[in-house]
Amino acid sequence: MRLVSPVLFLTFTLLASNAGHIPPGAAEGESREQKVWVRAGSSAVLPCHLSPRRMSKSLKHLPDMTSVLWKRHGGSAHQEPHMVLEVEPSGLRKSALHMRSRVSVQDSALRNGNFSLRIDPVRSEDAGLYEARVTYNTEVQSCQVELGVITVTLSPPSPVIENEPLLLSCNSSHRASLVETCWFHNGCLIPTSRTFCSLPGALSIFRPAMSDAGPWRCQLRYSDNEIISTTYDLQILGFDGPTNPVVYAAAGSAADLPCTLSYLPSAFGINMVTAHWSRLAGGHLQDWGISQNLSSRSFPLHLPVVWPGDAGQYHCAVSIGSKKIIRDVTLAVITVTPSIQGLVSEGSHLLLICSLTHPQGHERFQWKYLDSAPTNSKVAVATSRNLEGHRSQMGPTLEILQVSQKDTGTWECSVYGPEGRLGAAQYGLQITGAQVSSPPTIFSGQVTFGLTLTLFLLLTVCVLALAMQKKARPPAFPALEGMFAVTVPWKKMEEKQKENMQQTEC
Repeated sequence: MRLVSPVLFLTFTLLASNAGHIPPGAAEGESREQKVWVRAGSSAVLPCHLSPRRMSKSLKHLPDMTSVLWKRHGGSAHQEPHMVLEVEPSGLRKSALHMRSRVSVQDSALRNGNFSLRIDPVRSEDAGLYEARVTYNTEVQSCQVELGVITVTLSPPSPVIENEPLLLSCNSSHRASLVETCWFHNGCLIPTSRTFCSLPGALSIFRPAMSDAGPWRCQLRYSDNEIISTTYDLQILGFDGPTNPVVYAAAGSAADLPCTLSYLPSAFGINMVTAHWSRLAGGHLQDWGISQNLSSRSFPLHLPVVWPGDAGQYHCAVSIGSKKIIRDVTLAVITVTPSIQGLVSEGSHLLLICSLTHPQGHERFQWKYLDSAPTNSKVAVATSRNLEGHRSQMGPTLEILQVSQKDTGTWECSVYGPEGRLGAAQYGLQITGAQVSSPPTIFSGQVTFGLTLTLFLLLTVCVLALAMQKKARPPAFPALEGMFAVTVPWKKMEEKQKENMQQTEC
């Protein structure tokens, strides 16, 4: 018995020692080391889960008396690992001073066998090998996770101002040598050009535009064929909308010229923002000052009434801190000019010409007749009725061959572009000499024939009446009724006339 006792004692001691300690990387025997890559500034989750078989042994829930210890191994093999986060069985938590408030484990997840460590945000110096040791009852769980950090830096720092050069740098904590760097924007590989220059671990953008904003993916390939990539959301402080906006307005109407920033400057910690509008017209510089407004990113210019002389290019200059960005806005004025000034006589030949200052080359014109109280149905009917027979329905010129009463009203010239309707101008047509009502065209020939026949009958009746009246009247010289014609020589007639004259004188 005395000989056997030391052997048994030694055996039990070794078993107890092995039960209380599992070498790093062992979980249920030997666990595999995992690797997680994250970008600096984002959050990382280092996974550590209890195996399903061990969870079944623990009746699906771990006891309250569970402790978790996360350690990070030093950069050198000779350095001792240091504590990152510890959760004692009593619930007391301890964390490293430089990682305090950045590391955590979820209480609700602990009893379900989830001991994952969350780091938010991750810093470049957080890269390294992490080890977790979980103790519950007499069981021990161990996990090893290597955290790799990819760092993307921006120079100059955010915010990036439109048209100002920038440099994107990308590197990682991987120890192998870098072989190739590729950059992708919106999923497309970016080659070296006049705008972009790809360097080892960096990308230079000479004149960043608003179209360059959005997700950029950096892909690093190393000599050991390890490929690491991350995504960076590039924010550029510039103007919303197209690069060279054009505002279309009818002559005599109001116009609002846009000047809107892509982001609120206060979101970048900028508290000094001013806007200034200017225009060079006829050798004179016109200025409009816009008051400072930090709660808005829009600085429009309102023009109450515009005419063709107001058309042209306007400049909006926004000062952001010590930097200034400029956006050019073009004002195009739509004008309708009639070929006949003033009131138009009925039956006239009329041309309505729709002109546009500063055309961009893609505009098209369409004419429409508007009722006094237009509705969708009425406009459609009026359009088909009034444009019927007119040669120019599309195009800048509307031709009315013979103006009639039905053409009186408002005519609208709309300007369209690839993006839709851009603007419109209206013209009110007033006609003189118009009849209140006119007989239908189909009866005009019958009326003319009837009038002619009536006049002819009246004339015939008058002639017959005169003839009958003359026949019924008695003669003024009854002796002449018995006279008859006798052929007398011309000389004898002269002598007879002379004798009569002599007798009359006597």
